[in-house]
Amino acid sequence: MIDVAVVDDDRMLLDGLRSWLSGQRRLRLVGTAATVDELLAGPARTARVVLLDLVLRDGSVPEANVRRVREAGSRVLVISTVADRARVVAAVAAGADGYLTKDHALDTLVEAVETVAAGGTAHSPELAFAWFSDTGPCRPRLAPRELQVLRDYASGLTLKATARRAGISVNTAKYYLDQVKEKYRQVGRPAYTKVDLARRAHEDGFHT
Repeated sequence: MIDVAVVDDDRMLLDGLRSWLSGQRRLRLVGTAATVDELLAGPARTARVVLLDLVLRDGSVPEANVRRVREAGSRVLVISTVADRARVVAAVAAGADGYLTKDHALDTLVEAVETVAAGGTAHSPELAFAWFSDTGPCRPRLAPRELQVLRDYASGLTLKATARRAGISVNTAKYYLDQVKEKYRQVGRPAYTKVDLARRAHEDGFHT
């Protein structure tokens, strides 16, 4: 059973989620709040996953909200009515574990919550498009050969196979991957492992 809390100032949405989640055996709604302040002041602050509306009417900054919830120990799945690309990118860069628009099917929401609770990132077409369209400082600028090596390696190829496909030595392929990792680190989105690189490639629409 995954404890879930919701931060949203849309009362109709909260009522709908409360009703729907009451019939879920895998998820348990432990609280709702209209602001992050309200969430953190109550017992729902210990929820494993928090569904956080991207834009709240209290004027709070989305990425600051994400950081506060993460610092309290919860995972964060950002939800919104519209895909505001700049804010979505900022929220994920701040530590959000995924993003969904509110028009997704409820089954998709359950899958996303389970993914996030397990430590993964809940990907969606909207999130991939936001990263792919982003020209801000959170998106690394990869040279064509760096991008080629990242795509092949992140797709599951070994380093040797990646080098062979690119027509370069293994050492050169490793150099390009190290450059990619460093560029992700510089924009605040570190990628230490092959799994991390695959996740970043997926988030940024670099996967094939």
